[in-house]
Formats: sequence, structure tokens, C-alpha cells
Amino acid sequence: MERPDLTAAIDAAAETLVGVLDSAVSRHRLSVSPTQLRVLSLLSIRPEINVNGLAALLDVVPSSASRLCDRLEAIGLVRRTADPRDRREVRLVPTAAAEVLLAEVRSRRHEAVRAVLERMPARGRQDLLGALVAFGQAATMSSSGASATVPSTGIHLD
Repeated sequence: MERPDLTAAIDAAAETLVGVLDSAVSRHRLSVSPTQLRVLSLLSIRPEINVNGLAALLDVVPSSASRLCDRLEAIGLVRRTADPRDRREVRLVPTAAAEVLLAEVRSRRHEAVRAVLERMPARGRQDLLGALVAFGQAATMSSSGASATVPSTGIHLD
């Protein structure tokens, strides 16, 4: 039996994970589109972002990002505020309602992933955790080539 290609296996697992996450949200009627949900997520983790910064993250022109925010503002999920450091700049801020929506989506996604994990053997879950931590560290490691050890797993990265 041929050993599966690691890169292909990761790609397939990522596709499966995206499917699990998407289905956890799509089964419930949301008041926003997937693109709008992505915008709210970006705004939530980047509190100082403006329309131009959002447009760059989404790889769209600023006018498109502004229209997206107009729609989110109209339904009470985004507000525009003056940047306290430069009153000419306008920040995009998710409202409390947007934060509640994002928490609900996050909870649904976590439950969907938890259900899949519960179908895995305990050893597989532990191996997956170690591998994901190591992968995350390798992805964020500086190009200096420094090695790192994954905490609590004893996995050494070279």
C-alpha cells in the first residue's frame, strides 16, 4: 500500500475542515452573507482598520469595501467612528450585535469540529493536536531557520 502524500493529505483535510465549518453555519439562517461574515471577523480582530485597510485585506477596491460596510452599517452590525489619533481617518467597528453574531458562529463551528473529533480515537486526537501545534509554529517561524520545540508535546522542530 502506497503511503499518502503529506501535502495532499493536508490539502484534503483542509477542504474537509472548511466543509465542516461551512455546514455548521449554513444550516442556520444568518442575516449576513459569507462575505459579510468574513468582513465582521476581520473587523473584530483588527480594531484600528479603515476602509482602505479592509479593501486591501479583501483584495477589492475601496469603493467595494465601503459598500459592504454600508450594508453592514444599515443592519446595525458596523459603525464608523473617527480615529482618535487622526480625526480625518474613519475606523470600522463591529457593534455589540456583530460580536454576538460572531460568537454564535464560532460556537456552532466549535460544536461541529468537536463532533468530528469525538469520532476519532483518543490517540488520533493527541497526535492531531501535536501536529497542528507544530504546523502552526513552523508556519510562523522566522526565516532564520531557528528550531523550536512544541510545548507539552515534546515534538522538536528542525
